[in-house]
Amino acid sequence: MAFLPELVLLLGALGLFGLSLGEARGCAARRSALGVAAATILAALAAFGQDGVLFDGAYRVDAFSQLLKLLIAGGFLLVLLLGGDLPDIPVEVKPEYHLFLTLSVCGLTLLVSCVDVITLFVALELAAFPLYFLVAMRRERAGQRVQMESAIKYLLFGVSANGLMLFGLSYLYGLTGTTSLPVMVPKLAENLASPAAIAGLALTFCGLFYKLAVFPFHFWTPDVYQGASNETTGLVASLPKLGAVAVFVRFAALAAPEDRVLPAMFSVLAAASMFYGNLIALAQTDLKRLLGFSGIAHAGYALVGFVALDAAGYSAALYYTAAYLFMALACFAVLALLAPDGRNLALADLAGLHRRSPLLALTLGVGVFGLAGIPPFAGFMGKLTLLTAAWAKGHFALVILTVVNSAIAIYYYLVMAREAFFRDAPEAAPVRLRWPARVLCLSLIAVILALGVAPGRFLESLNSSLAWTRDAAANAGLSATVLPVKQPQAPLRP
Repeated sequence: MAFLPELVLLLGALGLFGLSLGEARGCAARRSALGVAAATILAALAAFGQDGVLFDGAYRVDAFSQLLKLLIAGGFLLVLLLGGDLPDIPVEVKPEYHLFLTLSVCGLTLLVSCVDVITLFVALELAAFPLYFLVAMRRERAGQRVQMESAIKYLLFGVSANGLMLFGLSYLYGLTGTTSLPVMVPKLAENLASPAAIAGLALTFCGLFYKLAVFPFHFWTPDVYQGASNETTGLVASLPKLGAVAVFVRFAALAAPEDRVLPAMFSVLAAASMFYGNLIALAQTDLKRLLGFSGIAHAGYALVGFVALDAAGYSAALYYTAAYLFMALACFAVLALLAPDGRNLALADLAGLHRRSPLLALTLGVGVFGLAGIPPFAGFMGKLTLLTAAWAKGHFALVILTVVNSAIAIYYYLVMAREAFFRDAPEAAPVRLRWPARVLCLSLIAVILALGVAPGRFLESLNSSLAWTRDAAANAGLSATVLPVKQPQAPLRP
């Protein structure tokens, strides 16, 4: 039962692999993927109360990981509904598209429970490598193969970031002699002030900064967003960030609360990401590039929670990333449904949306107002919790810079709203939505409003799960230090 969501995804991936062996099975693959996503949600709900340590301590099922698995499963279903019939994906590779999508979600599900750096790195790559293929799986247009360039950039930057992360993990292993995070915590605390420990953590964070698109590891973001299909971009912009923040929480817990080096590094990177993303987004006319630079800024917002180095900051970062997941999916759902041929949209293409499809206009409005941090949507409460956690630890300058960047971002979000609600396009045809698209839009609106109006229950769940995880890690580290080391036995002779 504890491993049930992962088993459902693995069996679903195996079934999709069988479908990919045939031809013209795109519709069957989509129905199978939707069934796998629904079954994963049910499995995550059924296993929600389970806990335990599996695979000789390398895998921990706890309240923290189970809550994130439920969010990932819900995001998986929303991404599939967003994609629809995948109009911009070649027919012959649609089964493989759903297979790689399921494998990537499976990697994210495994990632949030890994407490050993080796299994964590393997799960991180299982989540990342299918995305490289998904970016390249876009229908070619005459004289344009930008998706191949985007996939190559995504792959090369990803391999470079992975190398830095492995180098940092080797430092942490050399200092502690273990790859288990719960055992590494008490051992690293003794040497945290050493340059080797700081360098190891900084290099390890580089791989996670890449997943989050934090400055200066952001270079892939606008090009990949523009080159990938609308459905793939919605996936890349949402689910991987939640997994990266979850891993970030486990690694940030290695630092002591009184440490000053890591908060200073997080503050500089957060401010740089916010200013770079928001200022460059002001000049964008391509909607996916605009949302790409906006994503860089939102990665900076998420880092604000980590400067506190306490449970309140980690809960705020996770809450904000979960809210960003649904707000980004709302925006990309509008782009995908507004362009049934799969083309990239510009700001001018939003003109008259309130007449062409009131539901799409409402979904876009909720999404962009939430991203802008306007109440009563989830983005406002997310930023408020982040600023409260940073302010409580005395990071006043960073709080002021975050507020300034929020004011800058409001401009280009209001430009999107102005095009959709106050500009008319007399020659634009109305947009007809089928029932799956309507369910998707209404679900996203409801979740964004619920997280913004009543965030207390969700934040309480995050706080309690983090407290449970911290206590379990402390007990695991304590037991690892007091148990005697077994002497190696002589090999058996035949």
